[in-house]
Amino acid sequence: MFRWGLLALLAAGCSWAAVAAFRLDRQIVERLEGRKWRLPSKIYSDVFPLYPGLSLEGANLMERLARLGYQPAAGKTLRKGEYRAGKNVLEIYLHDFLYPQGLFEGFPVRLEVADGQVRRIERLSSPAGELDSVELEPELVTGLFEQVWEERRIVKIDEVPETLRQAVIAIEDQRFYRHFGLDPIAVFRAAWANFRAGRVVEGGSTLTQQLVKNLFLTNERTWSRKVREAAMAVLLEARYSKDEILEAYLNEVYFGQRGTQGIYGVGEAAQFYFGKPVSACGLEEAALLAALIRAPGVYSPHRREERTRVRRDRVLERMRELGMITEEQYRQVVAKPVEVRSYYPQSNEAPYFVSYLVQELEKDYSVDMLTSEGLRIFTTLDVELQRAATRCLQQGLKRLEDRYPAKLRSGSGRPEDVLQGALVALEPHTGAIRALVGGRDYGKSAFNRAVLARRQTGSLFKPVVYLAALDGAQGQMPRFTPSSILPDEPLEIRYDGKKWSPRNFNEQYHGSVTLRAALEQSMNCATVWLSQQIGLENILGTAVQLGLQMPRAPVPSIALGVFEASPLEMVSVYAAFANHGVRSTPMAVRKILDKDGKTIERNPIEIRRVASPQACFLLTNLLKGVIHRGTARSAADELSFPAAGKTGTTNDFNDAWFAGYTPRLASVVWVGFDKPRSLGLSGAEAALPIWTEFMKAALAGAAGEDFAVPPGVEFRKVDRLNGLLATENCPDTIDEAYLEGTAPVQVCPIHPGSELAEPGGVRPGRGKGIFHRLLDLFR
Repeated sequence: MFRWGLLALLAAGCSWAAVAAFRLDRQIVERLEGRKWRLPSKIYSDVFPLYPGLSLEGANLMERLARLGYQPAAGKTLRKGEYRAGKNVLEIYLHDFLYPQGLFEGFPVRLEVADGQVRRIERLSSPAGELDSVELEPELVTGLFEQVWEERRIVKIDEVPETLRQAVIAIEDQRFYRHFGLDPIAVFRAAWANFRAGRVVEGGSTLTQQLVKNLFLTNERTWSRKVREAAMAVLLEARYSKDEILEAYLNEVYFGQRGTQGIYGVGEAAQFYFGKPVSACGLEEAALLAALIRAPGVYSPHRREERTRVRRDRVLERMRELGMITEEQYRQVVAKPVEVRSYYPQSNEAPYFVSYLVQELEKDYSVDMLTSEGLRIFTTLDVELQRAATRCLQQGLKRLEDRYPAKLRSGSGRPEDVLQGALVALEPHTGAIRALVGGRDYGKSAFNRAVLARRQTGSLFKPVVYLAALDGAQGQMPRFTPSSILPDEPLEIRYDGKKWSPRNFNEQYHGSVTLRAALEQSMNCATVWLSQQIGLENILGTAVQLGLQMPRAPVPSIALGVFEASPLEMVSVYAAFANHGVRSTPMAVRKILDKDGKTIERNPIEIRRVASPQACFLLTNLLKGVIHRGTARSAADELSFPAAGKTGTTNDFNDAWFAGYTPRLASVVWVGFDKPRSLGLSGAEAALPIWTEFMKAALAGAAGEDFAVPPGVEFRKVDRLNGLLATENCPDTIDEAYLEGTAPVQVCPIHPGSELAEPGGVRPGRGKGIFHRLLDLFR
């Protein structure tokens, strides 16, 4: 009976072992013949163009080159990925890069420089010659991954040089091609070496066991895990060839860290350490890569060069002992120092932008696809502008706290009591988001205020009211011009059985003022009166056309921005002003490629006419006055380029805004607390300084391009106070813009004298026939 029981127990054990082996084998097959690795999606910035007229300092070009991995030239001949800076010249050998339109093969270029600006660009290789422009490849912003960012370039075994395969086998598993997955000799040898040393100095695991541990198991030190590892190693060897196992190992092994990015596999390691494909690695590089496998942190060539050299030489010594290299080869390589490329630590420079991007991507892609399918996502981000936006917002908020500690520092430590802000910058003609910062510190608060915070806009909305007044009804002349006179005085409005009496800031009223003055000085009562004349429905329609989400039943106070919008929405509105009334839908993604380089999504620019170019130019001309003479005049002396903009302050001082633009860039800044409470500061005091510093950094060295005048606009020199045609005796005049046929014809009666010439030297009426000049008298 005992014998039969023992046989039954043995049979049961064998059955259990067979089932366990079958399950382990299925697990191996599913992993190695399915998706071996989760490939993180990569998020790239936009390309950066180099062109004559570009300011090297303004573009921070040398910093950009460092982030892209360009190295100073090591010899006389410029190699791919290197640059050489000389007197009035900069030579760059561009990297190869897989763009959405195909593989770009890098070539050397020379930038001739004078006074800090690029004057000429020349291609140095065939076909040589002068170039109008050239692009630096996009920067890697970050990756999308689950827990660890494993960056790898998958390579086939045939792409790996024989010397690298030999180096890895020599130092990690010299009997690799002779064992069955386990190597008892290596185990006993390691045990004896460790016993003699009194510590662990050598391991006995085979490459196959290491691969099993990395792909299937955890790092726990238990007997059950070791048994499972051994069983899976044997099964792996039984099913796959040695070269297949070695290929998987070489793509899996860890080689170090680049900031938040882990370097995995020999393909990625060769690029990271040497800037070349693994197929181009020689004996020196092969020995160094093999040396790192045991402990990449301990033997890091960037931090512990001497320790790395000793380990590299040990690899070469083992290769010599095993007959893989000759004595002469050994001596040549050990005589060389350890040479690797310097690197720029990978970190996410745009966490709020990436947060918004992922929010948009998840509408069409699953989280699993985004974190495992190796997508290449090309965005609109300019990393240098993003860095400037982050820096300006953080420094600006700190300056405000230092200047007004009683108002802005509560000392409670609660997140809602910390002064916050947001900054968004758009390219007006494309809608491309160039920078987006949703708070002062993503690590402390990931809430994206640039996109998700809907706050009252206050006076930032007023230009929409004035645009509705200047644009007029379809096919009709508008009732109002920049010279129209508005009453700035207390008024009472009745609606829905209610009464509302708007008030000006500090209860100051100015009587009869021009439309220009009302907007420049942000006069509430004059603006509300204007809104009543043109109708709330017209204002609502204009706002909706500009992309704002408006209440269905507007109340009179909407003219003063008593509704909520996000910074991203508001910058889109001002970008439409800059783009002559054409609204470009904000976009963060240009194209998406799959892991094989095939385009799976392209985002064309979406544009729509929302206002006439003439009315938008008139509005822009008025908003330039806000900076020169109005509520934003503190910025005028700091800006070296034409700009237009508007301050925004809510009645309770809970929100401070500034939105402004040039022909090339529109940006908005919001400052406030997450839990609304009074700042005690206006938009000019809190938001404008941050906007000014950002725009100065963003446009440093750029030509001061002014806004183009569309057809159908004419200018007159007028008295600034009354908006009438100026005389030689008017002390304060401006060149005012009007729609053709709407300019004033009356001469300023307060300062009698001869009329001043129009801008361009022509007096009003000059060149017109008698009939038209007589007609002007009655207009």
